[in-house]
Amino acid sequence: MRIVLASASPRRLDLLSSLGLRFDVVPSDVDENIDLTDPAEFVRQLSLVKAEAVAAQLTNGPALVLGADTIVVLKDQILGKPTSRENAFAMLSSLSGNCHQVFTGVSLLESNGSRRKTLHRVSNVYFRPLNPDEIRHYINTDEPMDKAGSYALQGLGSSFVEKIDGCYTNIIGLPVPDTLAMLREFGVKILGLP
Repeated sequence: MRIVLASASPRRLDLLSSLGLRFDVVPSDVDENIDLTDPAEFVRQLSLVKAEAVAAQLTNGPALVLGADTIVVLKDQILGKPTSRENAFAMLSSLSGNCHQVFTGVSLLESNGSRRKTLHRVSNVYFRPLNPDEIRHYINTDEPMDKAGSYALQGLGSSFVEKIDGCYTNIIGLPVPDTLAMLREFGVKILGLP
C-alpha cells in the first residue's frame, strides 16, 4: 500500500527514509493552534488532524498516511517554533541550565478511514548553562528558526545538550521505534519483517 508522509519536515523525511521505505510527501496545511494545554493530548490531536487533512486530499487509491507533531515543554509551558529572533532568544535562555521534555505525537491511518492509531512519546533533554552571546550567535545561523523550542538536536544545537533520557529520534521529530511498530501493525514490511 502507498505510504504518505503528511509533513514537509526534512528531519521526518530523513528518519522515515532510514527505514528503507518508499513514500510520498504531502505536507498538511492545518492550523497548528489547538486549544489544548495537555502536551500529550496536544501532539496526539495535532498529528491526527494533519494525517486526516492529507488523507482527505488523496484521490488515487488507498494509502497509509503518517502525521506527526513535536513540541518542547518547559515547566508545563508549551514552546513551539519561534516567531522571531527575540522569541528564539527568550526560549533558549529559558532552556539554559534546565531539563525540558520533548513530546512527539504520531498518527497512522488508512485513507479510507477503516483503521487508525495515535500515540505519543516523551523524552527528557538537559541543557547546560548557556552564555547569552553563544545564544545570539546560534540564532544568527538561522538553524533554530523553524524548530520547536528553537534548537535542533541533530545540528549545532546539540552543543547545548548535556544528556537525554528517552528516544533520540523522538527529539528530532519522529520516534522511529514507535513508528516502525505502527507501520508493521498496519502490514508494512520493514527490515524483512511484516
